[in-house]
Amino acid sequence: MHPVYAALVHYPVVDRTGQVIAAALTNLDLHDLARLARTYGMGGVYVVTPLEDQQEFARRIVSHWTTGPGAEHIPDRRAAMQLVRVVAAIADAAADVEAREGRRPRVTASGARALPGAVRHADWRDLRSAAPQLLLFGTAWGLAPEVFAAADCVLQPIAGTGGYNHLSVRSAAAILIDRLLGSPASGRAY
Repeated sequence: MHPVYAALVHYPVVDRTGQVIAAALTNLDLHDLARLARTYGMGGVYVVTPLEDQQEFARRIVSHWTTGPGAEHIPDRRAAMQLVRVVAAIADAAADVEAREGRRPRVTASGARALPGAVRHADWRDLRSAAPQLLLFGTAWGLAPEVFAAADCVLQPIAGTGGYNHLSVRSAAAILIDRLLGSPASGRAY
């Protein structure tokens, strides 16, 4: 099976009015996505933002936990945070995966909106054998339309039990990663 990487995309994403924006990073998102990647044996997590101050903020957080005081304080967190890489664009994340794996990754976009041709979570597992995978998770109000248009694959949204569907990126990523990479022995079919 080829490795799976995640990208926490801060640009291009949309705000609640649908305008394309660059969203601000949060410390908690970086920690939770890194821990999720480590738990599920993923290849890494990319933090995607073209904003230099936000890149520096992410690097400071990662450094604190990988080479700074946090590295000794919580070694398990260091192991997770070592999976985080900061890049300016989704294309940079894909290029880095290709350099690491020797093949272009298949890019999969996720979101809360149902889009035509979206792949069921259970069916995505079959696609994993073809190439390394790069899963995109959008911050703010989700990935911009051009990201979905450029992706190789789009996942069906997570369906709860009611009409409400606005999970935090941390929650959505955890649910999707479990559905995509979790043990199939559970018998779940998403």
